[in-house]
Amino acid sequence: MSNIKSLSFPLLLLLGLFCMSLACSGADKEPEEKIIVAYVTSWSDVIPDPSDFTHLNYAFGHVNESFDGIKIDNVERFKNMIKLKEKNPDLKVLLSIGGWGSGRFSEMAASDSLRKSFAKNCGQLIEEYKFDGIDIDWEYPTIGWAGISSDPEDTKNFTLLMADIREAINEDKLLTLASSATARYVDFNAVVPIVDFVNLMTYDMSDGMEHHSPLFSSSITPEMTSDKSVRLHREAGVPNEKMVLGIPFFGRGNHNKETYYKEYKDITLQPGQQEKWDSISKSPYIVDADGNFVIGFDNPRSVEIKCEYILDNNLKGAMFWDYNGDDSSKSLSKTIKKVLKGQKNF
Repeated sequence: MSNIKSLSFPLLLLLGLFCMSLACSGADKEPEEKIIVAYVTSWSDVIPDPSDFTHLNYAFGHVNESFDGIKIDNVERFKNMIKLKEKNPDLKVLLSIGGWGSGRFSEMAASDSLRKSFAKNCGQLIEEYKFDGIDIDWEYPTIGWAGISSDPEDTKNFTLLMADIREAINEDKLLTLASSATARYVDFNAVVPIVDFVNLMTYDMSDGMEHHSPLFSSSITPEMTSDKSVRLHREAGVPNEKMVLGIPFFGRGNHNKETYYKEYKDITLQPGQQEKWDSISKSPYIVDADGNFVIGFDNPRSVEIKCEYILDNNLKGAMFWDYNGDDSSKSLSKTIKKVLKGQKNF
């Protein structure tokens, strides 16, 4: 027995030291900081608090009329957004190019010379205005739903466009894109190595007769959900650590078969209406006196659950459209900060 003890003690000691070293190495490895991407529009006049987010996407720039450069909406406001970096030096400001109904992408991306001139202009604007990167919001390659031109070669040309922009702006600047919830239209296996992250537009996923941004599927959700979008993007080649989950600061409803939108700050109960909670999809909504669906939206409760989902799935962070939609107490943006940053201010 004494011989066994003498032999096992050094082995146990070595095993203990090995386990301690593993534990220490895990403790030393800090989890990656989550990002918060805020879209701020050219047509609103709110001056955002730069401590409310880590990235500001200015909406919008557009492909210009000659297809070889960029036209920025309300340039003075864009300059004011860049000045926010003086208050928060860690803030990253990006110019988001595109948006619903913003065309000329297809023609520009199909031409080597126009595409390279456009990409070169991205770099020139970054140098001129001193901002941090480009976000491409082409809605959507190969599809003309937004009333813009499209071509079957758009997906291939989108990859070429992103590669040209990356070369023009260099590796130290950010390059991102806004992606359809379906994960279609983009060759992510080719694009992911080029971009820093992908903003999932996990909202506007219904016609307003049911939840438009549910986390999970229920009897009053469309086929697409935020969770399904994450899974589809993962299958398409986007790793969790490059996915940024979109959160709407607006509601979507339907009246007489016409979709309408309301910013979160303007959503109020009308006579006879009630606010309900869908415990399966994790979504609030409003019904009328007859129990009919009126409008679906996100509130602090659903936003907190979505942010916990981001943490649980090790996504890169949250994105929201748009900053102006929050209420005067900043209920939604404060919730995102509380969960993803663990504090009210950062």
